Amino acid sequence: MPMDPVIALCRDLISRPSVTPEDAGCQVLMMDRLAALGFRCTPLPFGNTENFWAERGDPAGPLFTFAGHTDVVPPGPASAWESDPFTPTEAHGMLRGRGAADMKGSLAAMIVATERFVAAHPDHRGRIGFLITSDEEGPATDGTVRVVQWLAEQGTTIDWCLVGEPSSSEHVGDVVKNGRRGSLGATLTVRGVQGHVAYPHRADNPIHRALPALAELTARHWDNGNDFFPPTSLQLTNAHGGTGATNVVPGEFTVLFNFRFSTECTADGLKAATEEILDRHGLDYHLHWTLFGEPFLTPEGELVAATQAAIRAVTGRETLLSTAGGTSDGRFIAPTGTQVLELGPVNATIHQVNETVSLSDLSTLAEIYEGILGRLLAD
Repeated sequence: MPMDPVIALCRDLISRPSVTPEDAGCQVLMMDRLAALGFRCTPLPFGNTENFWAERGDPAGPLFTFAGHTDVVPPGPASAWESDPFTPTEAHGMLRGRGAADMKGSLAAMIVATERFVAAHPDHRGRIGFLITSDEEGPATDGTVRVVQWLAEQGTTIDWCLVGEPSSSEHVGDVVKNGRRGSLGATLTVRGVQGHVAYPHRADNPIHRALPALAELTARHWDNGNDFFPPTSLQLTNAHGGTGATNVVPGEFTVLFNFRFSTECTADGLKAATEEILDRHGLDYHLHWTLFGEPFLTPEGELVAATQAAIRAVTGRETLLSTAGGTSDGRFIAPTGTQVLELGPVNATIHQVNETVSLSDLSTLAEIYEGILGRLLAD
C-alpha cells in the first residue's frame, strides 16, 4: 500500500536539518512541486535567510496565500531523543522528528492539498500564493517581513492568508488562531554607584532603587482585555547585577521584561506608562524597547467562515477562535489589511525533545486545507 503523500512529504522535510536560519533544501523541494502545478516561483534570499514567493491563477481575482516556515528550533542533545531528531520515525500512530508539528507537517499538508485542488479545479478563480521563509524561529528580520515588503513593492495584496502554525490543542482543527496579542520587550538598565557593602553611604545600590518601581510595574492592572483578547500582562524575564562578590554594591542593575498586550493598549502607551513610573521613582536609567509585533485580529468574514465550514465538514467539530499564545509571522501580514488565520496540528510537543505529530492528523489537515481552498476559490 503506497504511503499517504502528506506523510511521505513530511518525512522528506523532517529529514532535512533546517535549524534556523538554515533551509537545508526544503524550499527547493516545495518549489519543484509547485512549479509542476504551474506556479511562478520566485526565490527571495535576504541576508542569510532563504524565502520564496509562488503564485498561480488569475491576477484579476482574490489572492489566497499559504504562509509558513521551513526552519526549526535546535533539537538539543540527540542523546535525549528516542531516535535521531532528523530521522523521521513512526511509532504508535505518531511521526517523530524535529519540525514534525512546527511546522513541516503543515507545509506537507499545504502542498498536497494544493496539488489535489488544482487537479480538480485547474481553472479555479483568483490566485493561490505561497509565502515561505527560513527565519521564523530566529530573529525574524529577513524572513516574512521582508517578503511582505517585496510584495508591496510589486503591488501585490493578499486577501486571505492561512498560516500553518500548530494551533490545535487536543484534536486537529479544534482551535484556530484568529489573532495574536502584541509583544513589546524591554531592557532596563538602572545606574547606581559601586562600593563596599560596609560603607553604604558611599555607594548607591541600583537594585534597592529599582525594586519598588519594578514592584509597581508588575502589580499594575493594565487593562481588562476585551471579547477577543485576554488582559495585557507584564512578565520580568531576567535580572542581573553585581560582580558575583557578596561584599560589593553593584554599579548597574539590568532587567529584561516583556508585555503581551491586547488591542486595549498601544505600544506607545505602554512605553509612556512604564517611563512615568520609573521617572516617579527617581531612577537613573536607560531603557531599550523592542516591538516584536502589534496585536492583530481577523473578525468574522470569508476566511473564518470557510475555515470553520471546512473543519466541520472533515472532522464534524466546531472550532474555537482564539488569540492566545505567542507571536507568529501573521503579525507581519495582517497590517497590510489581509485576513489572517493560523491552523495547524496539535501543539502539545512543539519545541520539545521527541516532537511528534499524529499521522492521521496530517491527512486530516490536508483535507481541511483543500476544503478551505474549495470554499474560497473553486470555479
